Amino acid sequence: MEVKKGDIISKKQFLEPGLYAKEEYEGLIVSSDQKQGCYNLGIQLDEERIMVVDQAREDEVEDKIRNWASHIGEIQREHDANGDTQTITGLEEGY
Repeated sequence: MEVKKGDIISKKQFLEPGLYAKEEYEGLIVSSDQKQGCYNLGIQLDEERIMVVDQAREDEVEDKIRNWASHIGEIQREHDANGDTQTITGLEEGY
């Protein structure tokens, strides 16, 4: 399954394509995606759902992690407020 920014998928689906996964900050999970040749960055919405917020090459993943870390709570609150289970708008603008 190819994931893209804004997708809300199960934690299992998020972790499935990679050999590497790590929770960098509480609520921010990074998983390698060998099929797409990148890392997927996701915000954990609850125990079973992850929202894909970005993708990064190996040389840019640390910068993107630092950028998204400050938005974790904001995204989680916004998700709870709008109840959308498919996509959260605003990701294309870079938050």
